Amino acid sequence: MKTLQDYIDKLNALNFKDMYNSDFFLTWEKTDDELEAVFTLADALRFMRENNISTKVFESGLGISLFRDNSTRTRFSFASACNLLGLEVQDLDEGKSQIAHGETVRETANMISFMADVIGIRDDMYIGKGNAYMHEVVDAVTEGHKDGILQQKPTLVNLQCDIDHPTQAMADMLHIIHEFGGVENLKGKKIAMSWAYSPSYGKPLSVPQGVIGLMTRFGMDVVLAHPEGYEVFPEVEAVAAENAKKSGGSFTKTNNMAEAFKDATSFIQRAGRRLLPWKNVLNYMETVTLRESMLWKKNFWNRTHSTKTGLYRRTDEDDQRR
Repeated sequence: MKTLQDYIDKLNALNFKDMYNSDFFLTWEKTDDELEAVFTLADALRFMRENNISTKVFESGLGISLFRDNSTRTRFSFASACNLLGLEVQDLDEGKSQIAHGETVRETANMISFMADVIGIRDDMYIGKGNAYMHEVVDAVTEGHKDGILQQKPTLVNLQCDIDHPTQAMADMLHIIHEFGGVENLKGKKIAMSWAYSPSYGKPLSVPQGVIGLMTRFGMDVVLAHPEGYEVFPEVEAVAAENAKKSGGSFTKTNNMAEAFKDATSFIQRAGRRLLPWKNVLNYMETVTLRESMLWKKNFWNRTHSTKTGLYRRTDEDDQRR
């Protein structure tokens, strides 16, 4: 698109009115139009920034961040996004707040929501806890607004829970769309998602689940590679399978890395400790690390801006180095 009006015209053709004053928990809870609206708006904001057009939609206000797990990229991405729109960011440190003295979720949620426009939460450490906690916060501020305690209800954005990592998955998805020149060029492309692993068990689930829950909606052949015993939620597998059926793509699982990456156009992988027992993983990771390092030095734009995922598009030259 060449002008800001082009983006506005595209947004006007989409139905995303239900996103106003709503929250963002999981990508598969959003319609195709709503996801496309998010992608379109992201591109419009980038266009505005590159052309020195103000992106501020708030004269004042707060964006509240609560990270119950360590974060670098997501933390600063959220802060940058708030700043881009004109919001100040206040990070809630639970250890330095009244939460440490037993303050309830309802009390805390309503207190931090005064004059706040958005709350971003990361809570991914324990299965069955993170997404539930986010809903508890939303229920509390919704009740507070209904009872007149809050003048407005802030929107909650999931910055990674035990089920999904929507901001990460959508950033990766938008990069793929750009890399291949549009959604219409994604059908039939194979993308491999290798197991995400770390000292916690909860965190690995949300990344692969986020990828298979989103990228199966675009007609691609999505393959999830993981060692035996590290299955994702069956409910998310069902979502991925249904998405693939509707979009004309496919969703498969394998315990074999070589099988997953055979003829793949793109892959997403993450490094850590828990996967070390997996057969041949050390050789694989050494190869990938070397390949990514070479690719980074050669052409920054051939890989994602996030070093967190290691997402890149394979080139003919890259294949020759294998």
